[in-house]
Amino acid sequence: MKIKVTILIMAFALNSIWSLATEKDSVVHIPLIGETAPAFKAKTTQGMINFPKDYKGKWVILFSHPADFTPVCTTEFMTFATMMPEFEALNCKLIGLSIDSLYSHIAWLRTIKEKLNYRGMKNVEVTFPLIEDIKMEVAKKYGMLQPSANDTQAVRAVFFIDPNSKIRALLYYPLANGRNFKEIKRLLMALQTADAHQVATPADWQPGDEVIVPPPGSCGTAKERVEKTGKELKCYDWFFCTRKLAKELAPPKN
Repeated sequence: MKIKVTILIMAFALNSIWSLATEKDSVVHIPLIGETAPAFKAKTTQGMINFPKDYKGKWVILFSHPADFTPVCTTEFMTFATMMPEFEALNCKLIGLSIDSLYSHIAWLRTIKEKLNYRGMKNVEVTFPLIEDIKMEVAKKYGMLQPSANDTQAVRAVFFIDPNSKIRALLYYPLANGRNFKEIKRLLMALQTADAHQVATPADWQPGDEVIVPPPGSCGTAKERVEKTGKELKCYDWFFCTRKLAKELAPPKN
């Protein structure tokens, strides 16, 4: 009887350990704002890349898509490729990723260029790198695989990575819904403007709009700031003041 009880206890313990290990393996780790972007080497449609070493001094938008030859992803890639010069002008590089093979990537991108005409976009050539991630190594490092959504397809993740390789913002979209690329560009400009001028940007901010100055650090500073309203600043209250910033200064020229 004692042997049977011991065996049952051991079996229960092993089962608990296995369950905990399985649960741990299924946990999705998403790099957080302020963390260093996970490093990786990967094969892409533009050759091998060593991230972040190859992108030193650049902003990077790293984004994933569920699969090649899917309609929503196709509209996104055509849009991103068309807007690529706008991101380049902002000192920003684009890197795409899916869990498809390099050959699938090449065939899909050729189809986009040679056959598709969508909303006036045609003959679109995707020249930014698209990562082959069959083993899901990069996708797992960035939490792009979310088992509750799909075990084999990366969700539509977008990571904004600054020239110091820090995660500055991230966006996640479900599989069925395409991203807003004007918002991606707007957020990039807002991040660059905040860094360059030590300010914050209000809701719905666009280049040329007023920006928010940091809250005062003392009672004297708060009083002085309110008294200056209408001159250099526009104050709604002691803690909430804005100032003008010329459109050409936001984002800063690189």
